[in-house]
Amino acid sequence: MDVQSKVVEVSLPKYTLNEEQERKEILRHYRALLRSLRAKLKRGDKELVRTAFEMAVEAHKTMRRKSGEPYILHPLAVARICVEEIGLGVRSTICALLHDTVEDTDITLEDIEREFGAEIARIVDGLTKISNVIDTNSSQQAENFKKILLTLTDDPRVILIKLADRLHNMRTLDYMKREKQLKIASETVWVYAPLAHRMGLYAIKTEMEDLSMKYLEPEAYKDIARKLAETKRERTRYINEFIKPLKETLQKSNFNFEIYGRPKSIHSIWNKIKKKAVAFEEVYDLFAIRVILDSPTEREKEDCWKVYSLITDQYTPSPERLRDWLSNPKSNGYEALHTTVMGPQGKWVEVQIRTKRMNEIAEKGLAAHYKYKEGSNDEDRFDKWFSQIREVIGSQDTDGVDFLQDFKTSFLAEEIYVYTPKGDVKMLPTGSTALDFAFSIHSAIGSKCIGAKVNHKLVPISHKLRSGDQVEIITSSKQKPNEDWLGFVVTAKARSKIKDSLKEEKRKIADEGKYIVQRKLEGIGAAFNQHNIDELVSFYKVTSQLDLFYNVAIKHTDLKELKEFHVLGDKLEAPKPQKPVEVKTETEYKPHPNKKDSELIIFGESSDKIMYSLAKCCNPIPGDDVFGFVSTGKGLIIHRTNCPNAAQMMANYGHRIVKTKWAKNKEISFLTGLKIIGMDDVGVINKITNIISGEMRINIAALTIESGEGLFNGRIKIFVHDKEELEELVIRLKQLNGIHTVDRFDAEEVTS
Repeated sequence: MDVQSKVVEVSLPKYTLNEEQERKEILRHYRALLRSLRAKLKRGDKELVRTAFEMAVEAHKTMRRKSGEPYILHPLAVARICVEEIGLGVRSTICALLHDTVEDTDITLEDIEREFGAEIARIVDGLTKISNVIDTNSSQQAENFKKILLTLTDDPRVILIKLADRLHNMRTLDYMKREKQLKIASETVWVYAPLAHRMGLYAIKTEMEDLSMKYLEPEAYKDIARKLAETKRERTRYINEFIKPLKETLQKSNFNFEIYGRPKSIHSIWNKIKKKAVAFEEVYDLFAIRVILDSPTEREKEDCWKVYSLITDQYTPSPERLRDWLSNPKSNGYEALHTTVMGPQGKWVEVQIRTKRMNEIAEKGLAAHYKYKEGSNDEDRFDKWFSQIREVIGSQDTDGVDFLQDFKTSFLAEEIYVYTPKGDVKMLPTGSTALDFAFSIHSAIGSKCIGAKVNHKLVPISHKLRSGDQVEIITSSKQKPNEDWLGFVVTAKARSKIKDSLKEEKRKIADEGKYIVQRKLEGIGAAFNQHNIDELVSFYKVTSQLDLFYNVAIKHTDLKELKEFHVLGDKLEAPKPQKPVEVKTETEYKPHPNKKDSELIIFGESSDKIMYSLAKCCNPIPGDDVFGFVSTGKGLIIHRTNCPNAAQMMANYGHRIVKTKWAKNKEISFLTGLKIIGMDDVGVINKITNIISGEMRINIAALTIESGEGLFNGRIKIFVHDKEELEELVIRLKQLNGIHTVDRFDAEEVTS
């Protein structure tokens, strides 16, 4: 049986119900929620849920969503996702119903605590966003997220409800303006989808990625969705052919099982197309076969390996594609056995083997994990993960954006397993170095680390570890952290300990500077007090008095300008800057735009002429789907919506995104690049240049060709007027004999 992807192409109708119909609709959703909860309701629970529902209805009664529907339908939908798709219970349902009340209505946390108790009030507080931005350079989105994570370590339900809230917002994103869609979709794919994966919510993670792609890469999304629909019948036929002999074998062996095929998500197919530079038709594992066994806990592992043995008797496995998450489950609780086998017609097929318990944990993640954990003495991986986050958050004083970046690389990345010399296993994010491993053992060992032995071979502290490595750390009492170390580590714990150590070192050096400043001030008759230090901090344009004292100590600042200061009583007064200096800095910051650059206009909402520059990371050309990013110091920068940096920028700085579109202008050419791969045939280069320069009259800026073993790899930089011209060129080049692929440069600096 072929289960189609959850993401469907629907355009939701605008809401047009009268008051009575709306009331019925709200009650219908509420009753559906109660039905989902039925198995979990204990005495008195139904009344509590009703109270929360009525409180939310009253609080949101005048509010509407962008679709025009009553706002209360959103908290109801979030509550249903919590119960039906995540497996949460009554208290989480109450929190989901109330999750927007404190932020958007007159209800206070005290009201919620009075009605439902401290626990529910604390979770709702965790779900309530920060209403004011602490600092204009910081990002409200990142600060909100930091707050959510601070609460996460006390109660994981906060993040699970937050994920349900985000999933419903993604499902109803059609009604938002384009720039809002880009911001929310980027934030989802950048943080929320990896977080859902880390919490073990595979189905939610997949749907979030697919929905984000629908808005960030609409053309690629529609193309893959269409091709999946077109190949559905043929895929179903193949799956049935593949499953038939396996079913018979498993039945003979008296296994109680389910077996079915499911398509890979649109997002994961797209990732494979990009990473492996292949066409849709060449992605071999468009679907996976899943075998779910009904086995008693004590026989789970044994049964999974038996089934693996039966499958590999039938079909030949690919030896390097075996994934054993039975012996070493993922840190999000995921357990399964994955293998890729050669099926009929020479096609590779992925087979996943798991039990019912493992399947529930894979689908419902954290909630199911805790359900099965009751009464077990196993060391709990989630608790371990939370305690690691708690440790890092406790010492974090960075702004939200840095924190979010550290959190993403440390806690949302895939893991590797490495071993201590005694054979104890440590889990670290992919990309971790020997130095990360040293800090994961103990801060003192990390700080004194001078090298390591990996599998008994000596390596530097920057050596990247791989799963299965055995690592022994070498330390020296003379070693101490330095600035370069921050470039070697990916874990938040290592980063924060190195920063603390560097600050401590800086303070010691700054103490010497403090003494010098005191002596110099007293030498000119000024007091060593806060007012005078602030004057110096302002004059030397440093961020703090610590930086001032440190710069003086390392002789970066020599205080010779002190003689130009006026001393009134014992107070310092900084000299007035001379005017010529001001004029010079002004001209430095406002370079005259080249006329040619300013001829092409990008229109915002108000259709004004706006000065802008094109991002070097993605080199947009007219016709590309673009957005404007208001940068500090550089004005408006135009990026493609599928720029490699777009998701991160929109997730962290959504408030700086400006809606933009191209104006019609055929006068100006834009630099872009193409990669061409094909058969190294006589005259092929001549044919390519003839199409570009001769037929289409496009200027070539640079051309490099590497050939070997019958293949050539070409990189051409060209000046085109717009995307249409580029697409026409790609079509013509692909029609040449022997040309295999023609792709636009992605995430590369064309101008380098």
